[in-house]
Amino acid sequence: MAQEGYPKNGRVILHIDMNAFYCSVHEVVQPELYRGQPIAVSGSVEQRKGIIVTSSYPARASGVKTGMLVRQAMRLCPELVLIKPNFDLYRQFSRGFRRIVYDYSPMVETMSIDECYVDITGSKQFGTPLQIAEEIQTRIREELGLPCSIGVAPNKLLAKMASDMKKPNGLFVLRLRDVPKVLWDRPCGELYGIGRKTAEKLQKLQIHTIGQLAAADEGLLRKSFGINGIALKQAANGISRSEVNPEREPNKSVGHTTTLPYNYTDRKEVFRVFLNLADQVGRRLRHQKLMASTVQITIRDPDMKTITRNVTLPVPTDHHEDLYKAACELFVRHWEPEKPIRLLGITGQNLTPKEEAAIQLDLFSYEQQPKKDKLSEIMDALRDKFGEDAVLTAGMIGDNPSAHIRNRKRRGTSLQKDPDGDSFPL
Repeated sequence: MAQEGYPKNGRVILHIDMNAFYCSVHEVVQPELYRGQPIAVSGSVEQRKGIIVTSSYPARASGVKTGMLVRQAMRLCPELVLIKPNFDLYRQFSRGFRRIVYDYSPMVETMSIDECYVDITGSKQFGTPLQIAEEIQTRIREELGLPCSIGVAPNKLLAKMASDMKKPNGLFVLRLRDVPKVLWDRPCGELYGIGRKTAEKLQKLQIHTIGQLAAADEGLLRKSFGINGIALKQAANGISRSEVNPEREPNKSVGHTTTLPYNYTDRKEVFRVFLNLADQVGRRLRHQKLMASTVQITIRDPDMKTITRNVTLPVPTDHHEDLYKAACELFVRHWEPEKPIRLLGITGQNLTPKEEAAIQLDLFSYEQQPKKDKLSEIMDALRDKFGEDAVLTAGMIGDNPSAHIRNRKRRGTSLQKDPDGDSFPL
């Protein structure tokens, strides 16, 4: 980089990674209970596999890791304090840190609730790259009370690697010329984008370090990994052409999936789950101003056999009633009564922007549609302000409303982890 920190050609990218984000948020909100303590946010221990979603740094010092079973974590750290997830709270703080980042550049690519890339090549008016990174880090700490680590680099790959160098509250600059000294002695598995299986395959080729990968024969890599082999070698040399993309590719589908606490056989229970899932999918469609023309259901049995079935709707929709009705009809048509179920899901497909969707209103629906839109708007506003439990339909509550309300208060928001790797708040 040039003396002022900006290259004559090329870009300057920051990767901002919130440290132990969920736990840090709880420490800010209730410091008297959690600050400095070994804490962990965990999925419900009442589910089949209570897992650690994330843990604080004192808990990590005792060996507690993300994805670990709760009972295993408690053996390693008996004083561990478990906290149920609160996704409304996390989203609030996530919006807060991204608002700060947008003050320095519009070129922000959100990767998850707790990390983003920002291209500051055109942000010279705010100072050098290091000054901007330091100011963002300071503001996040002072305005939100949260720690974050920031990597400064000429591309996204190195920025991501740099943000992992110093945690928590770290700030690291990784120039292309520093790659041999900083990265080449590290194991291949530490290079961003290399998973366990790829690392094991590289070891079989006697390629153990990032430096060895950087110098590896291209023919050998291409033979073993195809075209990805060349990309692996380029990454090991710090080369990446991926740009910060503030306009994410439009969603091709919007779905929600949940693993059930036990194998369901009762159709009434299945329909209640579908109602909750349809409600979540409809809410996300409205939030993204999209409408779905196709509804797909996913069903998995205890033997992990999965089927999907879909139906095209007469008109596009973003209302949970339409999604729910289609899901239930598909279920009745394609699933045998009392056959056990492990997982259920609903997905809206064939999405179109709401303003472009041609709603074919007939004599019966042209008066109902605006009323349904207004009702959904009110329900969404109440939930945005007071949380997801602010509005519940009778079908969601079930046969015993008072027991449901007691249970929701007792257990808070639960986190279901899908066996395919995605976690969904329900």
